[in-house]
Amino acid sequence: MKNCSVSLNRNVDQAAKLLSTMGNARRLQIICILLNSEIAVGALAEKIGLSQSALSQHLAKLRKLNLVTARRDAQHLYYSLSSEAAVKVLETLEDIYGDGASPTARS
Repeated sequence: MKNCSVSLNRNVDQAAKLLSTMGNARRLQIICILLNSEIAVGALAEKIGLSQSALSQHLAKLRKLNLVTARRDAQHLYYSLSSEAAVKVLETLEDIYGDGASPTARS
């Protein structure tokens, strides 16, 4: 394996925050759902099986790092994925753990 670039070394704290935030299983589920489309908070809570209160706490952490954005339409709040970095991390995880990954890559 080659060494990390100078640029990555300069941004190591930011990268660690991204990975730490995405490293929570529930937040990773949220990001996976938002990858394909915008979704209302109530529908998202139902899909994940969390109360809206618990979901709100996870969404606040994702918003803090600008991984998701919110849009209000009347009384409804919709969330969408807004981070290209998060998309790239998901693509890498899909390569490792997705349906097409080799069994040895998953261990």
